[in-house]
Amino acid sequence: MLWARRLVLWPLAALALLSAVFFLAAWIGSSIPRNGGWQQAENGVEILLETNGVHTALVLPLANSHKDWREDFPASDLQEPFQPYTHVSISWGEKEVFLNTETWADLKPSTAIGAIYGGEPLLHVAHYMRPAPSQNYRPLTISQDEYRKLVAAIEPYVLSPQERQTYPGYSWFDVFYDASGQYSALRTCNQWTSDMLASAGVKTGWWTPLQGGVMKWVEPPQDTD
Repeated sequence: MLWARRLVLWPLAALALLSAVFFLAAWIGSSIPRNGGWQQAENGVEILLETNGVHTALVLPLANSHKDWREDFPASDLQEPFQPYTHVSISWGEKEVFLNTETWADLKPSTAIGAIYGGEPLLHVAHYMRPAPSQNYRPLTISQDEYRKLVAAIEPYVLSPQERQTYPGYSWFDVFYDASGQYSALRTCNQWTSDMLASAGVKTGWWTPLQGGVMKWVEPPQDTD
């Protein structure tokens, strides 16, 4: 009976240790800054850093002088295309994780294990109407040049309509697309968000596999509880 108990306990202990190491590494890695001297621009382009508690996203103007995202992500792909959308939320991640894990309650062990080994990448794109700054939608202002760099960093992950398949989103205003890139346990959806910000020169953490490691670099608006 003793050896049988050890056969059960040792894998559990190893899993607990690996989990502890992962979370510690994520905390340390997300606390080391990239672009440490960066400051928000006084005048520029306001974007928002979004989280749903699992995934982070970049909320950008739907169209401005630098980029019209409607060319890549037409509203006709949505269930409700005829709304006065003003912003687009863009995030990148693994197919099964994205499609099946809107919240932590939706996460299944099989999905988590599959994500460790990586899988097909998707872009999650949501269209918003004047999103209000809040704890989960944190605004920051970047310069015009930084916005151009941000757009340039995102564009290689966007496949043309002829190259990609479209998948239903969580609601009437969002959709998923096949994307380029390679997902792994080291390059998660949240790491992608911080990598895009870093490519634009914005201050963020080095390794941010969890949403908290991304969000902590941008303060919520002052009037948010």
